[in-house]
Amino acid sequence: MIELFNVTVSIANRTILDNIHLRIDKGEFVYLIGRTGAGKTTLLRLIHMDLFPDSGNVVVDRFSSSSIKKRDIPLLRRKVAVIFQDFKLLPDRNVFDNVAFALRVVGANSREIKSKVLTVLSNVGLHHKRYHMPHQLSGGEQQRVVIARALVNEPFILLADEPTGNLDPQASQEILDVLEHINRSGTAVLMATHNYELIRNYPHRTLVLENGRLQEISRDQFLKNTN
Repeated sequence: MIELFNVTVSIANRTILDNIHLRIDKGEFVYLIGRTGAGKTTLLRLIHMDLFPDSGNVVVDRFSSSSIKKRDIPLLRRKVAVIFQDFKLLPDRNVFDNVAFALRVVGANSREIKSKVLTVLSNVGLHHKRYHMPHQLSGGEQQRVVIARALVNEPFILLADEPTGNLDPQASQEILDVLEHINRSGTAVLMATHNYELIRNYPHRTLVLENGRLQEISRDQFLKNTN
């Protein structure tokens, strides 16, 4: 579903990613860890094709970074959703309209919007707060709205960039419960995180970015290195 071949990225004469290889299959849940500045966000941006490699190739479904046309990038991004630790909700719109916005921009009709929005809000446990404004929600609830908005176009992968970075431990656990549910429903998840406690409690394939190189780490290695 997603493959990176010999991908190298340099920014300001510094090599961020050095000859990276990666494959993520349909329905996988993968953690991406590494120090601040290691290149985790850069890697996610490559998959979202918000950034292109200096060399190598990124293949996402039927799209390739070496040949994708500018007009096709929005089509890719409907199926590759991104969520961040800063929620980026529209403060003047309620929960329903924040989620519906993602459908309106692609021309969905009113009946489809209502059906899909109510379904995804139910999936993240916020159907009962659909008329609340963002400022009336907790941080964890705001992040669940962001997840619902990302899911409403039915992406095949969700890229989560430190989604629990601004949340307390209880809210962080609730977000992981939501992501686990989403993953069990068939959506792949690639989550960049510093929250090692969550990785201990919700084990999945784990990748480490260090000195521009990417490698997979076993659970035993992870536990040894983080205890």
